[in-house]
Amino acid sequence: MNTRTRILVVDDEEIVRRSHMRILASVPCKVEAVRNGQQALEAMEAESYDVVLLDLRMPGMDGLTVLKAIKDKWPESEIVVITGYPCLETAKEAIRLGAHDYLSKPVGPNEVINATTMALQHKQWALHSVQKPNSTIGAQF
Repeated sequence: MNTRTRILVVDDEEIVRRSHMRILASVPCKVEAVRNGQQALEAMEAESYDVVLLDLRMPGMDGLTVLKAIKDKWPESEIVVITGYPCLETAKEAIRLGAHDYLSKPVGPNEVINATTMALQHKQWALHSVQKPNSTIGAQF
């Protein structure tokens, strides 16, 4: 990660938001937090994020709805679902909708950092893969 890396934490529990922000303060990045799905989408409209740490159970718009909306509009953003209510069906649905990872609360600092780092690396790899064929095709003509 670097100081340009942007991470959005979406969780209705203030203690979880603060915890994730404190953990991620130990690595070079910019972290912002919101408490619900609507605020997450508004934050994404204002500025895109590289990685979104997303809770599933929130009042109003649930996490799967937020995940789908983000991946539809900002497909380059990677989503790490972190839920206190894990189940196989929501895990499968989250992955089907484009989540990079699915973690069960409580998560330790190393898990948060590792999941975020892996999601960011996946994003960089995906962007590199998309750009590379175009330059190769252009070189052939």
